[in-house]
Amino acid sequence: MNCSILPDKIGAGLTFSRLVTQTAYPATEWTLSVALRGPDVINLTATADGNQHQLTASAATTSNWTPGLYTYTARVTDGTDVFEVETGQITVVPDLASAGEGHDGRSHAQRTLEAIEAVIEKRASLDQERYRINNRELYRTPIADLLKLRDLYRAEVRREQAAARGKNLFGATVRVRLR
Repeated sequence: MNCSILPDKIGAGLTFSRLVTQTAYPATEWTLSVALRGPDVINLTATADGNQHQLTASAATTSNWTPGLYTYTARVTDGTDVFEVETGQITVVPDLASAGEGHDGRSHAQRTLEAIEAVIEKRASLDQERYRINNRELYRTPIADLLKLRDLYRAEVRREQAAARGKNLFGATVRVRLR
């Protein structure tokens, strides 16, 4: 079975190099190209490395790629026939080295969790959920709803952190012994 043509992520500002084996479409007879569409238009064409296809993009090239989620199609051609060999999604992540002052590297879940916790903390001294002044009303989210949201985002942040550490996303490992 062939491996995935592209990884899940490519770092902008970093050299990209991927050796791809397509046994049904050897590089001696076929040319592999990858088209990414999303925040930008990115096209890659592989060079032959024996029977394998070598996809490359220099750091100078990837530094111009707009970060975000892209959909891609990988195709091979022999000059006459064109076949799609893979489709998928890939994320181009921003170049941290070129990030400016004040860069916030936290995920959406981390930022949202912090905001919810700040609202809960400030609300600890307020006892009314709504009030009216001069025909204007203010409704506040009930504490119980904020606590549910906090728990939801805490779980999401834990999943992100576990994934970043390479942990099992489905929970604890269950060991079984058969006799």
